[in-house]
Amino acid sequence: MLLGRVSDMRSTVAPLDYVDIPPPPVKPGEILLRVSTCGVCHTELDEIEGRTLPPRYPVIPGHQVVGRVEETASDVSGIAPGQRFGVAWIFSACGNCEYCLGGNENLCPQFRATGRDVHGGYAEYITVPAAFAHRIPDCFTDTEAAPLLCAGAIGYRSIRLANFRDGQTLGLTGFGASAHLVLKIVKYKYPNSPIFVFARSPSERVFAQELGAAWTGDIGESPPHLPTAIIDTTPAWEPILAALTVLAPGGRLVINAIRKESADRALLTTLDYPSQLWMEKEVKSVANVTRADVREFLDLASEIPLIPEFQEFPLADANAALRELKARSVRGAKVLRIS
Repeated sequence: MLLGRVSDMRSTVAPLDYVDIPPPPVKPGEILLRVSTCGVCHTELDEIEGRTLPPRYPVIPGHQVVGRVEETASDVSGIAPGQRFGVAWIFSACGNCEYCLGGNENLCPQFRATGRDVHGGYAEYITVPAAFAHRIPDCFTDTEAAPLLCAGAIGYRSIRLANFRDGQTLGLTGFGASAHLVLKIVKYKYPNSPIFVFARSPSERVFAQELGAAWTGDIGESPPHLPTAIIDTTPAWEPILAALTVLAPGGRLVINAIRKESADRALLTTLDYPSQLWMEKEVKSVANVTRADVREFLDLASEIPLIPEFQEFPLADANAALRELKARSVRGAKVLRIS
């Protein structure tokens, strides 16, 4: 059985149905993976609740996929059955446009996302272009590797875009799958940089302290001093305004989220220019990831080594994992065990 087709994108009880679908055919240039694990991401909620544009239903979600090669197309070389690969959010890009040629394939007009534009990893099998599959370092188990393919890779890209130096303070708003990996990366690469964590949940703040945050507080609280950069990992708008208020002059806010929940977007009309945007503050969004982001990050993660905190669920409990994610009952990442 494959879990995947969305039955009611507004349902918070059981938005996903089990359906029987044959393994997908292998097209030229592709490989077929038998999926072992797949991470659960807030983007899945965005897809189910209709925030991705354009919505493409029915679709099998999941874009943090780890599996073993079952079959390769006849034109694929250097990949053998049994080898372990991962599939990330970037399923494919055209390779010919100015963005692809300039190293920014994440901005390609023909960018296709795994689990949104094509079927993803909440399934027993998935096909992917061989050029967009990623070898998984041997030091990670399948469950450990899954969150690295999105939560880790997008966190890595966010750190690069934050444009801060070792010794400067980094702020994090929210503390879930991506933020806890960002904290671990920063402590390794920027050992002299204090990390301030702003999070609604007391349990998230305790978790951040356990991992070495220098200070934690609620969204909107005043930290000991102003961070040079802040990475926002929340699905909401309010933390954006709060982060801009405490961002240092000349600092950069990086928004690490593909979509924001629309319910509170009216808050943007309360943006106060003197306190939140003046003094040459910058706002930078993160759009997807490139293959280079994923591969550079996997190399870095194996060097550290970076082991994510996670909760594992059987595939049959995918709806329960999504409900917990929606309720923001999060400590690290959530991963589905497929096989």
